[in-house]
Amino acid sequence: MKLNFRTGLIMTLLCATSLFSCKKDQEEFIPGPGKQALVLSGEITVNTTLTPDNEYVLKGRVFVKNNVTLTIQAGTTVLVDPADKMEDKGALIITRGSKLDVNGTNENPVVFTSSAESKAPGDWVGVVVLGKAATNGPGGVMHVAGMPEIPDTEFGGTVNDDKSGSIKYLRLEYTGALNPANEEEWAIDYASGLMLGGVGSGTLLENVMVKHSKDDGFQFVGGTVKGKYLIAYDNGDDNFDFDRGYTGQLQFIISFRPSASKVGIRANGVESLNDKDATAILPYTHPVISNMTIVGPGENQSKEDQSQGVYIRKNTRFSIQNSIIAGYTYGGLMLCPKTKPYVVDNAVDDGSQFRYNLVHADDAPWAFNYDSGPTGVVINPDNDVAKWAVQPSAGREKNRLNSNDHITDFAQFMFASVYTNAAPDFTPMAGSAAFKETNFTAQINNGTGLVRVFENMERVNFRGAMDVDRPWAKASNWANWD
Repeated sequence: MKLNFRTGLIMTLLCATSLFSCKKDQEEFIPGPGKQALVLSGEITVNTTLTPDNEYVLKGRVFVKNNVTLTIQAGTTVLVDPADKMEDKGALIITRGSKLDVNGTNENPVVFTSSAESKAPGDWVGVVVLGKAATNGPGGVMHVAGMPEIPDTEFGGTVNDDKSGSIKYLRLEYTGALNPANEEEWAIDYASGLMLGGVGSGTLLENVMVKHSKDDGFQFVGGTVKGKYLIAYDNGDDNFDFDRGYTGQLQFIISFRPSASKVGIRANGVESLNDKDATAILPYTHPVISNMTIVGPGENQSKEDQSQGVYIRKNTRFSIQNSIIAGYTYGGLMLCPKTKPYVVDNAVDDGSQFRYNLVHADDAPWAFNYDSGPTGVVINPDNDVAKWAVQPSAGREKNRLNSNDHITDFAQFMFASVYTNAAPDFTPMAGSAAFKETNFTAQINNGTGLVRVFENMERVNFRGAMDVDRPWAKASNWANWD
């Protein structure tokens, strides 16, 4: 076998804890015809390339460190061994200063999946990328939730244009191993799926799919990284989770939950919080999202299922435009007691925007909701939120035309295929409500002045993530909806 290092060294056998485990472990894994079996474990401390002509098994937590780059070529698959002990659950962790370059294509994606014969959500943790961009943690620095607080799990800083690599055409399957039975709902979630901690805007993030996670799909914890063409599919908790000062921009993203979660009572399409205690610590969490499609379960959910399309909580800010939120029985957009006053009250301008969106709930009055519970979540339809979203009005609700539409019949979206035995296709057909007016010129007050936060995004004439000329999420080798 040959291991390809950027240093130019060719090694015919490696038995070192710094990269791969010893020969005994290699012999336990049987590769495909003509391929070498390599086991990743411990630490990667030199520039390293993984290639599709080898087969890889990741065991335990593997740290890429010492400012090196791990490059993964198109068509490479990494199998991750399940483990009984929580501390042995597999994870790939790119430490601060190191980089991950994933060079997949639509036909030949890079895939991380479970090595188990019967794969299951929670077989491994996920891919964790750590950078030097700002968070609102103590001193701007935090550690990965659910892992020991050691230098290798530290992230954050002051370098907002930091580069942690380039990630293109990556698929992660069966992650979320750290999710405990009774996870604290009021703090940030344990690392899961693709966790981006303090990752800067110099990082490229495009065409990533996370599916069948036991916990969250994507986690953006602090940082400024931008992303396009992201899919979160059938994950146990939130499909997209924003925490602790994330201020990046996302465009063309899909959250699809084909059935009610068996893990979380609040498994949302999008959830965003500032910090556990809803303080005014800066930077405020403020995701900026355009052209998102969120679709919830096809069957009716019980009222005990508190899942929402978008749940804005704990003093977070947000800007969402040109998007679709649909398919949850009792949840479209929900605000909590720590966010509703800032968003809705006429006397306050918190810089948030929710405009030019299509919002639907199976039970129509529940499209716009309020979490009115002082100690827990008590969901009620809310006229203030509804009026603010869909009507220009005076008094309590901000007097502005938000141009959102309340869609009362799911059929109005006219998706090409959803809730069938075939792979979903969220392309809107001719006559769909998705072709209502769009907008990319909205301004927000970021505390220092008015900023057009959507100005640098690609301008399209449809709401939601897809149209017939942009079929990026249709079933393919990368976008695998099995």
